[in-house]
Amino acid sequence: MNKERLVLIGNGMAGIRTIEEILKRDPDRFEITVFGKEPHPSYNRIALSSVLQGDSSVEDIILNDYDWYENNGIKLYTGDPVVKVDKRRKKIHSKNGIVCEYDHLIFATGSNPFMLPLPGADKEGVIAFRDIKDCETMIETSKHYKKAAVIGGGLLGLEAARGLLNLNMETEVIHIFDHLMERQLDASASDMLRRDLEEQGMRFHMSKQTEMIKGKDRVEGLKFKDGSFLEADLVVMAVGIKPNIELASDTGLKTERAIVVNDYMETSAKDIYAVGECAEHNGIAYGLVAPLYEQGKVLADHLCSKETEGYHGSLMYTKLKVSGVDLFSAGQFQDEEGSRAIRVNDEFEGIYKKVVVKDNKVVGSVLYGDTSDSPRLLDMMKKGQDISDMNKAVILPSEDASASAGESPVVSMAADEQICDCNGVCKGEIVDAINNDGLNTVAQVTQHTNAGRSCGGCKPLVADLLTATLGEEVVQNHKEPMCGCTEYTHEEVVAEIRELGLSHPKEVMNVLGWESDEGCPRCRPAINYYLKMVAPINNTDDPTSRFVNERLHANINNNGTFTVVPRMYGGVTNPDQLRKIADAADKYNVPLLKVTGGQRIDMLGIEKEDLPNVWNDLGMKSGSAYAKALRTVKTCVGEDFCRFGTQDSIGLGQELEKKFEYINTPHKVKMAVSACPRNCAESGIKDFGVVGVEGAWELYVGGNGGVDLRGGDLFCKVNTKEELVDIISAFLQYYRENARYLERTSHFVERVGLDHMKEVVLEDPEGRKQLIERLEVALSTGRDPWKEVVDSEDKQQELYEKTHVEV
Repeated sequence: MNKERLVLIGNGMAGIRTIEEILKRDPDRFEITVFGKEPHPSYNRIALSSVLQGDSSVEDIILNDYDWYENNGIKLYTGDPVVKVDKRRKKIHSKNGIVCEYDHLIFATGSNPFMLPLPGADKEGVIAFRDIKDCETMIETSKHYKKAAVIGGGLLGLEAARGLLNLNMETEVIHIFDHLMERQLDASASDMLRRDLEEQGMRFHMSKQTEMIKGKDRVEGLKFKDGSFLEADLVVMAVGIKPNIELASDTGLKTERAIVVNDYMETSAKDIYAVGECAEHNGIAYGLVAPLYEQGKVLADHLCSKETEGYHGSLMYTKLKVSGVDLFSAGQFQDEEGSRAIRVNDEFEGIYKKVVVKDNKVVGSVLYGDTSDSPRLLDMMKKGQDISDMNKAVILPSEDASASAGESPVVSMAADEQICDCNGVCKGEIVDAINNDGLNTVAQVTQHTNAGRSCGGCKPLVADLLTATLGEEVVQNHKEPMCGCTEYTHEEVVAEIRELGLSHPKEVMNVLGWESDEGCPRCRPAINYYLKMVAPINNTDDPTSRFVNERLHANINNNGTFTVVPRMYGGVTNPDQLRKIADAADKYNVPLLKVTGGQRIDMLGIEKEDLPNVWNDLGMKSGSAYAKALRTVKTCVGEDFCRFGTQDSIGLGQELEKKFEYINTPHKVKMAVSACPRNCAESGIKDFGVVGVEGAWELYVGGNGGVDLRGGDLFCKVNTKEELVDIISAFLQYYRENARYLERTSHFVERVGLDHMKEVVLEDPEGRKQLIERLEVALSTGRDPWKEVVDSEDKQQELYEKTHVEV
């Protein structure tokens, strides 16, 4: 039977959730094609703030990796938005020239950030906060500038401001209203939030209206309508979103504020549907994730010919954490005629609760600081429960009563009450999954039920439910597994590989009883690393288990092109290398060459099909800018040229880089060598930082110059270069053998302790010797990843095609 052709325009959360629901109902019915504007698989946009704040990486917020699309037979085109829809011929045209026919077409084009049309808004340094690229821009800007201004005191603006504080920027928030988050909080809760955020370092300018953005080419500050001025090197606009309906309008679909849909998410055109922020149902365009997922379920039912009551709108509610503060708001929480409110206001504990009652029903609520009552109150609102026979102590228990009860609110929740509002997962579903599927951790519950997969605000309740279902002792004794595919921890996987002599990722998954035959983006690269680390001679690398940047030997850019980074030892180059780079840049029309902080040259904007030939023409080793390995050794000019230099920093830096290049490590590793305490190579914020002093070298370890800024710890002072190299070798090997995959040295040192590392590396000469010997074995297998299995252009192209993933 021929499959029906289903095309999805938009690779965001709402559209992909619809596809997930379709696959649950009828996985063999459709031939599915997805077009996305961004050069990424689907990711959790709600979690962008955690990336900006340094709590998560981009990989951590990926919802469905490239393998998920491939395993489900989905054609994915990223970085290639649809630009035209021919609804008469049922064809779409993409920006890159792809023409695709459809039987059913879904618009899930989401929203665009609203940029205030201010004079100067086009200057460099004025951005929105909407996608991964915006996060990367803020992180990069923080390395060179220190004054940030956020226009907008709503949820998105405050999350951006918190992230900028974490990036060590002076952060000012400008808001046109007199209190923050006016759509989610009343004045009392807003005032408490403002006080808490001011204590964190934010500064607020309330009831302020920006008149223009000042500066020449780059932003220099904001001028307000009251005549005042605020200096700023970066301006982030977070004033709202507007549905992305340009394509729909050009297609001839009925649009108002968004694309108009009926109860079955059908647009005005036959076989064309819309879900998410771009859809308008009964005059409402929803911007929260829970209604969008509800729409996706209805559309999946409709497309799969399942019986459905249709979509009839959603109760607006929000449960989230803003800069460490728990918030919940739902329904009509402002005071109005005919309503009464129950309030608890504890300024000492930073807790505020308000429940609004009208016609003997709970119609709205605001909870600040303690949101444990939110599931019960939300359930009352959804059911329209009559509370005429309840007293206020039952509707909103006091803190003393809650504390004396000594139990989580999940214990008394009914089975049909929702734990995860975003994904519509109730208590009963989670309890059944825990009991029937043997779940022991929050990560496993998320993997099996989707609870906590979006904003993550319900994870404490999920944890409480695990404890209530299994018992505290069982939960406490269960270690957090590597991922949702297994019950094994990182350490246990390594132990099993050693004991059983396992040699391939799929063998590990099969022998250890992985739940997924293919694994996931968290476990597959980790297993591949552990195998090579345990047995570097016998176990070969599996390219298909590496991240896409590592498979393609270049960094993917936000427009789908790639960046090639040739290696320059210690940041030193010569005319011959520069000519090769210049010639390749001309030949392949490289749009940008940039000197990096690691003292190399980025060749940005190379098309993926040109990568093999670019490397051939360069004839230079890869700089491993994409790798979990030694990236760079930054050096100052040293004693040969600098009047302050006391040591040969360039010579030592090049020796270290040549010795440790291409050795796989749990995460990226950066080194630096400074010839004197002036520290021009920034040795104090590297994984391994060396500083020359009179007649000796100081070694600093565990530094991190990224978002999670950490100064390196002074590890030792040695007199000879040979001793220094030995100590770095032993430390590096112990890190390789004992760190968890994707654990930076900064986190590893904090976890195991600096004193422990000194005992292992400095105080045990025999142990140090054995660590160095094992490292030397691993080093003997390391070669340039681009050159190690290819000697000709044909073989390079063959490898490229073998490891290529559509991006």
